[in-house]
Amino acid sequence: MVRILFTSAGRRVELTRCFRRAAEKLGLRAEIHACDLEPELSAACLEAEVAFAVPRCTAPNYVERLLDHCRREQIDLLVPTIDTELDVLSRAREQFAQVGTLVHVSAPQVIDVVRDKERTVSVLAEAGVPVPRTARIEEVRADPSGWTFPLFAKPVGGSASRGIGVLHSATDIREDYPEPMLVQELLRGPEYTINMYLDARGRMRSAIPHLRISTRAGEVEKGRTVRDPRMIAIAADIAAALRGAEGVLCFQLIDDPDRGPRVFEINARFGGGYPLADHAGGRFAESLLARVVGRAECASDLWREGVTMVRYDSAVFRG
Repeated sequence: MVRILFTSAGRRVELTRCFRRAAEKLGLRAEIHACDLEPELSAACLEAEVAFAVPRCTAPNYVERLLDHCRREQIDLLVPTIDTELDVLSRAREQFAQVGTLVHVSAPQVIDVVRDKERTVSVLAEAGVPVPRTARIEEVRADPSGWTFPLFAKPVGGSASRGIGVLHSATDIREDYPEPMLVQELLRGPEYTINMYLDARGRMRSAIPHLRISTRAGEVEKGRTVRDPRMIAIAADIAAALRGAEGVLCFQLIDDPDRGPRVFEINARFGGGYPLADHAGGRFAESLLARVVGRAECASDLWREGVTMVRYDSAVFRG
């Protein structure tokens, strides 16, 4: 038996199923625990063996609520699913370890970088990773002459596509924004997500790019795995740049026809498109579970190219 807790579980049903299948491959039975603000309205919570309510991850008692559950239910692995909870959980990793729970999260210094898009660009550029030209919006407003419009604007600390937009000219730059903003050169071309796995020592074991054929609500709806050596090499450079990273990360890039691939986003967690990498043979969930039960991590580059995922709506009923 291996007990896995998914936090902010929402509609991550397919992710929980990936872990169920991974446990079976290891000869284990997975008991899924899930929590959310309103578990009765979460599909993943409704499919779990155990579900419970938690406050928002910004609440002062969020970690204590999770620790109580992990201690009482002997949770082996905690899997966060949204960016906003990574910081608090990364800083509480040792507390969870003391009750026997491995939290799937990178070190705090990694989360500090990936949650700040300005620092992300700076750290990656210094490591030789190709990134779009980036500046604070105030800098561009003060002197737009050095930029070629249209440009792309986004929050420094945003997530889930919040606050993004295209600036067609300098007159589109507002005088006031509710949060710090960045401006980047507007990239054109196909968009890719690369799911990558780093072992407990921070070594990259696998990187699986997929073309984002279409998206819905910011997540891939149709995708296809592509074995592109350029993107796999970029993944290795990112792994080297983010000391303290471990487990599953994903990043997005656009393969611009003039500039080449440019990385514009990193998520230090399981992304919404991970089930495609899993079906292609990534074995990331299996590798994490193997680590939890004291076996060798098994993620590798033996995955299949050309695997296509087409998502559709389903439903979970109770009552």
